[in-house]
Amino acid sequence: MKYTVSLKKTPEFRNVYRRGKSVANRFLVLYKYKNGKDINRLGISVSKKVGNSVVRSRVTRLIRESYRLKEEFIDQPGWDFVIIARSNANNATYNDITDSLEQLLKQQKIFNKNS
Repeated sequence: MKYTVSLKKTPEFRNVYRRGKSVANRFLVLYKYKNGKDINRLGISVSKKVGNSVVRSRVTRLIRESYRLKEEFIDQPGWDFVIIARSNANNATYNDITDSLEQLLKQQKIFNKNS
């Protein structure tokens, strides 16, 4: 069940940064903000500090796929998420990113594996 679209515009990202809550771990930072809609929106940010364009694209794909597989366990729709890759993510494996994202979603109390 897909109910996530992409955040694309700078003001949308800025709104989540300003008003949202954040948690972080070794590989990722997760911001969340209630958007008042029936869908989740996802933005991914990978800076040049992470690596060259090949590395940044790889990290972005890993984050997007990890989120795609976890989105069915998010309790209720209506969130804006911004996931920022930290520089340690440049040599992280798929399992590292997936575990990291799951940990952050649990810290934000919006992840329910049982449903």
